[in-house]
Amino acid sequence: MAADKRIRVAVIYGGRSSEHEISLQSARSVIDHLARKRFEVLPIAIDRDGTWYAQDLKRIDSGESPALPVDASTDSTVALEPRPGESPLSAPGAAGPVDVVFPVMHGPLCEDGSIQGLLELAAVPYVGAGVLGSAVCMDKDVAKRLARSAGIESAPYVSMRLSRWLNDPDGVRAQVADDLDYPVFVKPANQGSSIGIHRVTAAAELEAAIEDALRYDTKVLIEQAVDAREIELAVLGAADPSAPPEVSLPGEIVATEAFYSFERKYIEEDGAELHVPADLTPEQQKEAQRIAAQIFLELECDGMARIDLFLDRQSGRLLFNEANTIPGFTAISMYPKLWEASGLPYGALLTRLIELALARAERRSALKRDR
Repeated sequence: MAADKRIRVAVIYGGRSSEHEISLQSARSVIDHLARKRFEVLPIAIDRDGTWYAQDLKRIDSGESPALPVDASTDSTVALEPRPGESPLSAPGAAGPVDVVFPVMHGPLCEDGSIQGLLELAAVPYVGAGVLGSAVCMDKDVAKRLARSAGIESAPYVSMRLSRWLNDPDGVRAQVADDLDYPVFVKPANQGSSIGIHRVTAAAELEAAIEDALRYDTKVLIEQAVDAREIELAVLGAADPSAPPEVSLPGEIVATEAFYSFERKYIEEDGAELHVPADLTPEQQKEAQRIAAQIFLELECDGMARIDLFLDRQSGRLLFNEANTIPGFTAISMYPKLWEASGLPYGALLTRLIELALARAERRSALKRDR
């Protein structure tokens, strides 16, 4: 790529998941902060039906809404067109094929390896974790099992598939009663942004919470509530594949109520306080950063991830909660805020992520595909 040629970055947002609206906000911030002298920005929106549409960047730049529009005009659909030796992804109005994709979508069919697999098949470089890391981190049960096998603790939980609930609901209730104490959190295994999650304080509330969680996924976690502080860390892959990932200063979410719900995350202005950096001892900070880096590697993450931990107030132990491979990028999201506090401004962070994506694609292109 010529030194004076701008890198064409397709920012893909929207999607078919229940976190569609959050993606519209994240993508607005990403597009606003990409360095235009270095990057040619090509916005691509996916509507709720799964159709891809090229968007008018001038219209986006002139808009003031914190969320981007999805313009579904019939003449702006996007197609993958194979071109030998070139990226097969192009968009109307672009000066050429896309160099790299920045997926800014959250939840199933987006953050779970689905779009990553499509881009792998099309040989298009993209920001963030690959297929395996994306799928592993999206499934909270699998992520916790892998972390536990590496010696990283998490809160006790019961994992339950739809088939078991249909065939043996009494067995599920009995296992929860035996293994856990109320209150518990009932959550879809493959979901984010607190969608479909319920705080259950008594056995009588369990069935309704499970039924609602099963509206979003066919596997559900019933997890012990712990008296803990919510600590989050931003992780960034290293440019040198032999170097460890970089970890930000820790941040803390202090919710105004017992459950940090979707509304408190994205709608209510006073739903929570974000403390960046978190008020931790030097020893706690170092241990949190060590665990975050280990989780990033154990779960096959790449490029970026936000690692969420619990700091148990009673025991002082750090427990793994979840890993987000496409964390929120809104103006108030923790991932960019943590890096800003760690000395890496938003725009420079986006540049680093794109550079990491292109470097990974170059390494992978050198791999042998035949015998």
